[in-house]
Amino acid sequence: MIVVGGSASKSLSGELARQLGCKLADVEIKRFPDEECYVKVQGLGGQDAVIVQSTYPDPNIVELFLLQEAVRDAGAATITTVVPYYGYARQDKSFNDGEAVSALIMAKHLGQGCDRVFTIDIHNPSVLVGFAVPVQNLSAMPIIGNWLKENDVDVIVSPDEGSKDRASLAAEAAQCPWDFLQKTRLDGETVEIKPKNLDVRGKSVAIVDDIIATGGTMITAANQLKEQGASNVIAACTHGLFTGGSIPKLEAAFDTVISTDTLERSTSKISAAKAITEALES
Repeated sequence: MIVVGGSASKSLSGELARQLGCKLADVEIKRFPDEECYVKVQGLGGQDAVIVQSTYPDPNIVELFLLQEAVRDAGAATITTVVPYYGYARQDKSFNDGEAVSALIMAKHLGQGCDRVFTIDIHNPSVLVGFAVPVQNLSAMPIIGNWLKENDVDVIVSPDEGSKDRASLAAEAAQCPWDFLQKTRLDGETVEIKPKNLDVRGKSVAIVDDIIATGGTMITAANQLKEQGASNVIAACTHGLFTGGSIPKLEAAFDTVISTDTLERSTSKISAAKAITEALES
């Protein structure tokens, strides 16, 4: 087995190769003055290739297509494509005639260049039906839960009921109770956000989710949890999208902000490589 790292996932590719005990492929990726992408892959020699490349922002999608073709041409026996962060995953529905369901279109094209696909904490797993090859969605929540356990978190909560399964997975690994945040409108201008069942007074609390984008809701929740007596509040996610320069705002509201290396950020303190390694070795 050999790992082929894309430019969007260099750190994760390196850690994956280390955990698997295999080599990183000799890959050359560059951009021409007109921003078109050049890809060259060598030294595969009939090995099973694992391409690792997040598809965000858009130029990384084209790079992944080129990597898949180059790996095939270089003589790989099989190709597994790992998409750590699946760009367009949230565009999973059509609301008006003529709208492209982007998540399904990405699945259709990504699956054409490989033998199987792994995603990690994809926002809506139902879009995986768009793949014509075997596909598996992996979870980084147990890895995040292990980190939270090591950092003495008492309670794990999800931002809403719809994402409570992620909190449950993280809490199982952290061996602590979990809950989800519930919004209650107190009057025309005031909304209270608090765990549905648990008391956070004096507790270290982690809010976990798959993606943090602008972080607006998370920041409001952090402030209210502190008002409710939480001693420490952590924001933890698989995919640190952090749009609109949100990291400083999040760091001002939270005691700690962490994410995995599915998107390489200053907050990427946890590697998702273990989840991929376990799937590849199973």
